[in-house]
Amino acid sequence: MTAAVPEQTPIRVLLADDQTLVRSAFAMLVESAPDMVVVGEAGTGAHAVELAHACRADVVVMDLRMPGTDGIEATRRIAAAEDLAGVKVLVLTTYDTDENVLAALRAGASGFLVKDTRPAELLDAIRTVAGGEALLSPGPTASLIARVLRAPGPATGAGPATLAALTSLSLREREVLTLVARGLNNTEIADALALSPLTAKTHVSRIMGKCGVRDRAQLVILAYESGLVVPGTGAGVGTGAGA
Repeated sequence: MTAAVPEQTPIRVLLADDQTLVRSAFAMLVESAPDMVVVGEAGTGAHAVELAHACRADVVVMDLRMPGTDGIEATRRIAAAEDLAGVKVLVLTTYDTDENVLAALRAGASGFLVKDTRPAELLDAIRTVAGGEALLSPGPTASLIARVLRAPGPATGAGPATLAALTSLSLREREVLTLVARGLNNTEIADALALSPLTAKTHVSRIMGKCGVRDRAQLVILAYESGLVVPGTGAGVGTGAGA
């Protein structure tokens, strides 16, 4: 007798957007996927944080521009909450040049999408983030960070703790970090350095541990702000989320 295959637990999704019609459209889309369920809807950042605690969502799809507590502050609060350590935030923006995206990534978001992305891409993005591949579309993200850091304005260089963490990396780990910042996923990093994908993934995890960051998005920011990767030197060549 063949053993029954356990049913997969659906991905629990929380939607945060101040426009009711947008939330409703996203809710219909998410509920149409057999492996997802909407566990809450919020119209403000403060409500999103409250529901993140109450609903135990796996992924929060977060609009950046909301009244009162915006998506950036809401993301920061979720990322800082110890009891929400497993919750991933996927931010949505109207334009991929929105500098607020960088602030959201610094606050702890796992990645971003523009609002006019195709429905199937949004569902794939939610699956990617829920699966622990924290940075999706790393090429566009790296390009965005490069543009912001290249623009005139206050310096955003890495602090002493970050620089100390970088000095603790081995030469191989610095090579891996450079490739992460340039948008390569684990399989592409493995090909570039003649490693196995598992070894590449292990290097990435070890780097995150040494640098005290929670995901690949934070690694990209760290690499740029520390000067390890210079804007305009090949960022944005990746094909998708880390494999």
